[in-house]
Amino acid sequence: MNYVCAHDDEFDPDNPLGKPDVPEHVQDAIRTLLEWAGDDPAREGLLDTPKRVGRAWLEYCEGYKEDPAIHLTRQFTEVGGYDEIVLLKDIPFQSHCEHHMAPITGKAAIAYLPNKKVVGISKLARVLHGYAHRLQIQERLTAEVAQCIWDNLEPHGVAVVIEAQHGCMTGRGVKTHGVEMVTSRILGCFLEDHRSRKEVMSLMGY
Repeated sequence: MNYVCAHDDEFDPDNPLGKPDVPEHVQDAIRTLLEWAGDDPAREGLLDTPKRVGRAWLEYCEGYKEDPAIHLTRQFTEVGGYDEIVLLKDIPFQSHCEHHMAPITGKAAIAYLPNKKVVGISKLARVLHGYAHRLQIQERLTAEVAQCIWDNLEPHGVAVVIEAQHGCMTGRGVKTHGVEMVTSRILGCFLEDHRSRKEVMSLMGY
């Protein structure tokens, strides 16, 4: 990401906050889309829209710049003998669908049964956001989060459940509001043992 330095000898009066530069060809593409949609990209209210949209998409897709697994590298083994489920639920997130680039907004529940190793709870949310900040489909997002935790923490079990609304369904096409899609990915003992699965799903509220 190319930021303009804000040193006195390099200060850019046209970009005082040092926001990311948006290449002209990216701005031209957005102007073309605006015109094709029926508006005038040269009118006052849209003059800076190509830059704003370009910068916004850098944020929406910042997950491409990192490997979410990096958030799971700092692990702890001194857990006082704790060997029960670790659960973080109601984690809000936003993504964009790869088919229409429309918003996906929802919440996730992430659980794992430790095998001598745990991580800070915020790291589970960071893994979710790392994958969510890419063009996605909900099914793959769910699977990627679960697999990342499974591969890096090597727990006895992993469970991920995501509930989300899709802008491609509420804002276009069938235009049906208030509908949520639910996906889940269950690995290890949560998949193989009925009692463990029932316990983790109950803690998640399902």
